[in-house]
Amino acid sequence: MRAPGPRLIGNVAIEVDLGDGPRTVAGFENHGGRTQLGPGEAPFGRVIEGFGNNGEDGFEGVLKGNTIGTYLHGPLLPKNTWLADELIARALEHRYGKRPELEPLDDAFERAAHASAKSAAGIR
Repeated sequence: MRAPGPRLIGNVAIEVDLGDGPRTVAGFENHGGRTQLGPGEAPFGRVIEGFGNNGEDGFEGVLKGNTIGTYLHGPLLPKNTWLADELIARALEHRYGKRPELEPLDDAFERAAHASAKSAAGIR
């Protein structure tokens, strides 16, 4: 199979709303694929900087229930600890039937990594 165009490579930032208001996810993308969302499919986020699913429609990834599909790597969860926390909370809620109250951890290094990743993508 041949990619339909040049590889989409670079730092990326997207705006995501998982139910508690918009947040930024920063990562890196390197893909030759072009994803088009089908009717009724929701994107994981809206591209702020970067290419996203196809470099054209302004969307990145897909979100269906608790499943996230994304082209973002890099390391995605350490750079976006709020997203890691959200995924853990959703898994625990699924397992135990209620959303847990988790004691906050010191995320100073992770916040610095997130700020650095956002800056690399060209946003503050």
